[in-house]
Amino acid sequence: MKKLSILLFTFSLSIISCKNVKKDVETVEETITKEVIETKKVSIELSPKSDSNASGTVVFTEENGTVSLVANLTGLEPGEHAIHIHESSDCSSPDGKSAGGHWNPTSQPHGKWGAETGFHKGDIGNFVADENGNGSISMSTDEWCIDCDDDTKNIVGKGIIVHAGFDDFTTQPTGDAGGRVSCGGIIE
Repeated sequence: MKKLSILLFTFSLSIISCKNVKKDVETVEETITKEVIETKKVSIELSPKSDSNASGTVVFTEENGTVSLVANLTGLEPGEHAIHIHESSDCSSPDGKSAGGHWNPTSQPHGKWGAETGFHKGDIGNFVADENGNGSISMSTDEWCIDCDDDTKNIVGKGIIVHAGFDDFTTQPTGDAGGRVSCGGIIE
């Protein structure tokens, strides 16, 4: 009888231990489930403005708090061009001016991205169009977000403008980048 009691006690203990192991496994599964990475993506088409042939695509992807931009453009004059995020997604005017000025939610001076003296959150920079008028630019930052509640970071509702010339990173408030040759609204 004593052996049977010890055997039943050991068996009960092993069942309880198995339940605890199962509970630990469920806790690990819950933790893994909560750490699912959310990815947001917005693709926009750029349309020609100011009687140009400039067009292209811009893709924004947000993952782990970092937004990546990849822009591919065609129909440009060969040479260096500026690209900026502007205040509005409205690209209805023939010259692209309906998109407003550079997006500058933190009231900084215009400048090169990352400059210690300041820069607009829309100051992306310059890229080069080759002899066929094709160009591209890419970058990543934690200074932007896609459709978040932070107005100083949210790019949705803004516009992308490609300029006829390059940004000198000095002239206020625009960098003297010239006319707007392409525009696209960042709409989710």
